[in-house]
Amino acid sequence: MDKDRIAGAAKESKGAIKEAAGKVLGDAKLTADGKSDKAEGKVQNAIGGLKDTLKR
Repeated sequence: MDKDRIAGAAKESKGAIKEAAGKVLGDAKLTADGKSDKAEGKVQNAIGGLKDTLKR
């Protein structure tokens, strides 16, 4: 498993937590930051998956 996949998954999780906290607290900026982190994590995870595929 590529390190980008691990880092991407971690960033997705962090983003989901931030987004949920922002919704609970009514903080639009925190919610937006969470969504942004989730999107970045998904991209990084996809890049890691591509690297894994190319290694085979």
